[in-house]
Order: sequence, then structure tokens, then C-alpha cells
Amino acid sequence: MSGQGQARAAGEPGGTRAAAAAGAALDHRSAFELAPVGLVISRERLMIDVNRELLAMFGATREMLVGKSFELLYPSAAEFERTGARISASIGAQLDRAGRYSDERVMKRLGPFGGAAAGELFWCHVSGRALDPEQPHAHGIWAFEDLSSRRVLRVEFTPREREIAALLIEGLTSKGIGRRLGVSPRTVDVYRARLMRKSGASTTTELVHKLLSGQG
Repeated sequence: MSGQGQARAAGEPGGTRAAAAAGAALDHRSAFELAPVGLVISRERLMIDVNRELLAMFGATREMLVGKSFELLYPSAAEFERTGARISASIGAQLDRAGRYSDERVMKRLGPFGGAAAGELFWCHVSGRALDPEQPHAHGIWAFEDLSSRRVLRVEFTPREREIAALLIEGLTSKGIGRRLGVSPRTVDVYRARLMRKSGASTTTELVHKLLSGQG
């Protein structure tokens, strides 16, 4: 058969059926498991299902996470509670009309599976969607991206300092951070000064640079 004939054959129904069969092999479960970001299906802040990337990121086994609270992945119970409160529609949090939410936060590896060090803190981008924006914790789908390859957490911060550092990176002002966290702008300024002192930064711009470059 000529090259032209072979090309025609590849485009005929047999080739279409082969392509369809190959596509069917990658079902929804496979797509979930093989996704390049950590994925979690949640209900009332419990992890109902997790994929392989999420397990590797946090150094956990499926048994360690499935059916357990997200609190396991936070550096402190206070950060878990405050993040939940911000997402909650009861305080008019950051969900959009479609129920989407995203932020950057410090999270905790469980280890030692997948080479993760137990207790190690790392920067993580979290985004997700509440299936019912009126009940944001009822059912959700969440994606976790490990930022540690380009942003290393070197300085030991308190839980509140970590939250404010994350919002400074987002570019929020003291007033904006205060609204997000439910504190006064003056309180934010006090914590900002502490962050600058710990990081050795003389300005907010320098502080953000240090945080982004892994020097803070």
C-alpha cells in the first residue's frame, strides 16, 4: 500500500475505533489518580478520596488520610479553624458565585512515605470548588500544588505570621488583610513588623521578595 493509502486507512473507521478504545482506557478514576496535582474530594472537611500525587506530596498512605479531617495537613489547629471560617459563607468569605476558592498557605507533611520528612512545613497553592456555595463545607473538590521547589520556608513563623505572610505575597494591603482575617489593620502592621524583623527585611517589598525567593 502506498503512503497515501496508509494515511487514508489510518483515518478510516478502524483507526477511529482504536483511538476511542485507547481513550476509554483512561477512565475518570485513572484521570483522578494520575493528575499532576494533588486532588481531594471532601465532605464536611473530611477527605473522602485522595489521589496519588496528594499522598506523595504529604508523605502519607491512603489509610492515613481517607475519612480523616483536613486538620492533619495543617501546621496547627488554629490555622485549620481560621481557614475554614474564611471559606465559610457565614462570614462572606472568598468564594465566588460558582463556589470557587483559592489561596496560598503553609501546610505540613506527614511523612515518612514518599521521601517526605514528617512535620516539614511547605508553601502550597490550594484551589477548589464547593459544589454548593451556600454550604461551602458540605461537598468540595480541592487541588493542591506544592510550591516548595521555588519557595522554601526557612524562618520559623507563628501561625498568624504564616497567614499574614501568605496574604502579603498576594499583594493585599494591611486593610485588605485585616478584612480577610477579621483583625484590625493595626494588628496586621504589628505582625508585618515581626515578619520583617525575622526575615531581616527593611521594607514590605523586600519582605515579599524574601518570602518569594525562599529567604524568608
